[in-house]
Amino acid sequence: MTAQSCPRQHCATTMDSAALEPTLYTVKAVFIVDNDGNRLLSKYYDPELYPSMKEQKNFEKNVFDKTHKADNEIAFVEGMTIVYKSSIDLFFYVVGSPQENELMLMAVLNCLFESLSLMLRKNVEKRTLLDNMDGVFLVVDEIIDGGVILESDPQQVIEKVNYRCLSEQAYAFVLFDYITGNVEGQRESRQLLL
Repeated sequence: MTAQSCPRQHCATTMDSAALEPTLYTVKAVFIVDNDGNRLLSKYYDPELYPSMKEQKNFEKNVFDKTHKADNEIAFVEGMTIVYKSSIDLFFYVVGSPQENELMLMAVLNCLFESLSLMLRKNVEKRTLLDNMDGVFLVVDEIIDGGVILESDPQQVIEKVNYRCLSEQAYAFVLFDYITGNVEGQRESRQLLL
C-alpha cells in the first residue's frame, strides 16, 4: 500500500515530518538537584511536558535515580534526551526532546556550569549556590529564554549578569541618597549611572 491509499500511514508520515521540523525551542527543562536528589532550581519551558509540580518532581527523581551513579554525560529517560554533569554535591541537568542534538544541549550545560563557576569563584557547591540563588536565576535566564538558547559563552553571560547587578545597585544608591537628602551622594550615584 502507498501512503495515498492508506490514510493512517499518510497521517503517521505527516506527523513524523512535523516532529522533525527544526525549531528554536531546543531546551525543554533545566534543573539542579543536590546529591540526595532534592530540587534546588528547576525551569520547565514546555508547559505540556510535565504540567504539575508533582509530575516534575517525579520526573526529576526518576532522572536522578538513573544518572547519579553513572559516569555518562547523556541519558535517555522517559523519551527525553538529557545531558548532565555533577560537581561536589550538585547535579546539573538540561533536558531536550528525543530528537534533539546532544551537542547543543551539552553547550547549554557547559555554559551554565562555567557561568556559575565564574560567578561563584570556582566554588560550585550547594551552600554557595543557595546563598547566590538570585544570581543563579539570572544566569539561567541569560542562557535560555522560553526554551530558546540565547547565549553559550560563559564570559558573555557573566558580563550581562554583572551589568544588570551593577545597574540595580546604582539605582538603589540613587534612591537611598534621594530619600536621605544626601546631595553629594546623589551626584556620585548619577556618575555611576552614566
